Amino acid sequence: MRETLLIELLTEELPPKSLAKLGLAFREQMQKSLADAGFIDSANLGKWFATPRRLAVQFADCLATQADRTIEKKGPSVASGLVSSVGAGVESRLSTAEPLHRRDAVHHETPVPPPSKALEGFMRSAGVTFDQLERATDGKAEYFLVRQHKSGEPLAAHLSSMIEAALKKLPIAKFMRWGDGDAQFVRPVHGLILLHGANVVAGKVLGLESRKVTRGHRFMSAGEITIAHADHYAETLAQSGKVIADFAARRATIVKELNAAAAKLNLQLLHDEALVDEVTALVEHPSVYAAQFDAEFLAVPQECLILTMKANQKYFPLLDQGKLSNRFLIVSNMAVADPANIISGNERVVRPRLADAKFFFETDKKTTLLNRLEKLNHIVYHNKLGSQRKRVNDLVTLSGKIAAMLGADVVQAERAALLAKADLVTEMVGEFPELQGIMGRYYALADGEDTVVADAIEAHYHPRGAGDTLPVGNVACAVALAERLDLLAGMFRIGQIPTGDKDPFALRRAALGVVRILIGHRLPLDLKDLINQATRPQPARTGDAETDILAFVFDRLRTYLRDSGFSPSETEAVVSLKSYRMDQVFEQLSAIRAFMQLPEAEALTSANKRVANILRKAKEGGESFANSSASLLCESAELALHAALSAAKPIAEAHFAAGDYSAYLKTFAVLKEPVDK
Repeated sequence: MRETLLIELLTEELPPKSLAKLGLAFREQMQKSLADAGFIDSANLGKWFATPRRLAVQFADCLATQADRTIEKKGPSVASGLVSSVGAGVESRLSTAEPLHRRDAVHHETPVPPPSKALEGFMRSAGVTFDQLERATDGKAEYFLVRQHKSGEPLAAHLSSMIEAALKKLPIAKFMRWGDGDAQFVRPVHGLILLHGANVVAGKVLGLESRKVTRGHRFMSAGEITIAHADHYAETLAQSGKVIADFAARRATIVKELNAAAAKLNLQLLHDEALVDEVTALVEHPSVYAAQFDAEFLAVPQECLILTMKANQKYFPLLDQGKLSNRFLIVSNMAVADPANIISGNERVVRPRLADAKFFFETDKKTTLLNRLEKLNHIVYHNKLGSQRKRVNDLVTLSGKIAAMLGADVVQAERAALLAKADLVTEMVGEFPELQGIMGRYYALADGEDTVVADAIEAHYHPRGAGDTLPVGNVACAVALAERLDLLAGMFRIGQIPTGDKDPFALRRAALGVVRILIGHRLPLDLKDLINQATRPQPARTGDAETDILAFVFDRLRTYLRDSGFSPSETEAVVSLKSYRMDQVFEQLSAIRAFMQLPEAEALTSANKRVANILRKAKEGGESFANSSASLLCESAELALHAALSAAKPIAEAHFAAGDYSAYLKTFAVLKEPVDK
């Protein structure tokens, strides 16, 4: 009999930032277990539900009893399963998946070597004798095989153990224990539903017996709720429990109500997908209400107010023509006829938060960024690289050198680098580290610093990640490049090189930032020269840090180009040459694409491989094309090729020198016929 299977764990409030991951992972683990056991089809992905107080999964067309099936168990290879090779001739004549013990043509039993210890252990675990073994092949090796017929078992015999195993595999950093039992989960569990159609599946999970009863909303529910049928789970919870169990449906409801409330106020919603996800995980029955704070707080930089409202209160700020307004939206877990108390309560709660932000801002402005530099002496950048103040000195020197290369104002670049880290010791950044650089700009302007300097202080952190904006202006670019190159140089010099997934100092992001700035702004800078300038003031280290950093950056370039839509062959055509001028990369890639559209391109690229192979073999034999002499040529075909190459070479070199890479490559199209001949 096929019916819908429902599993629900009723819990205490689950971690909001990981709720969606928990729900999805629970569904994936249960789907695999049920499919492997034959209770559902492998294509049946099921459905998951997650609210602050429950995790649930639902699978339609689930069998109450498994079908009878044949289970195959793979054992040791034939080569390792027998003690000696006496029976090698026998093994070679045994057909795939036939009994090992068989007779030859004259009915004499062929001797078979005794089984190895590994094979004996396999037979014991499978509960079979040597005569019951079969042999199979996977195309690479032959191995022993056991086929056992197994009668179908009821769902109740497996479901509890499947759930217990699935819960242990969920992405949970820390488990909790509660009561006087041994049960462990991310939060205490107080209810269990195992329902197949309308029938309770007998079972016990985390010390709880299965039922068909759950609870709804903490305040709006009618009390205990009976789920009459597994198909009616979501509908019953919504109607009787005032709970939208489906995470995606609840999220869509929140987004719809937020947009409607903002439109009603004629303001723009400040979208934040991560905040929407977190709020979705905090409520079971969302309702959106509009509130406001005192307009006097708008004198504080809007980034501070926005971060305070979002991080501390989970509110959604509203903008008025791009600027922060004093209105904001609340996503409440209660639907009430008169929300006045909810609104006033939230307005009362947010006020001290905004007052703190205002206090930090006003207090910080009393000390200039320049006067804060001394405090950086007491902040360790890295125990092998010194203090933040020492690093600032390196940034000043490197920023000035890069600015000079770019023809930018060296004094402004050095001033921006000098003040770039001063906001790290402010009250505001101490409270909200995400505002570093942003607050530096505000404080620099308050100190009377040049606008270019202030902008560069903020922009030197950009791009902060994939999709983030690039710094604007050569002064900002100089400081931003110095920030990343100094980080790479210092960490590589002391051996802190990323390995595998570990990258504690975000060096991959720093290298990608260098690539993006150089390419995005087409900066005419030599990458090798930049790296050499960055490594000079760093502590000595055995090995070649400069070469290692170059290879590391080129790896990031390769990834960036592929993510930008270029094929592996196009990417390698540029990256493999290790050109240090990143600003020319896109022009070179465009030239390759244009060249490959020519009718002669395919033949020339094929011939080029042959030419390269010939020259490589000649070099291995002690010959060199550089030492060739045109006077020794005698074949008409090679004379024609020499003439064509001699004519094309100066034209091509002129195009290359001018940066016209497309014309450079197209120049060689005339070589197709002489090369072929």
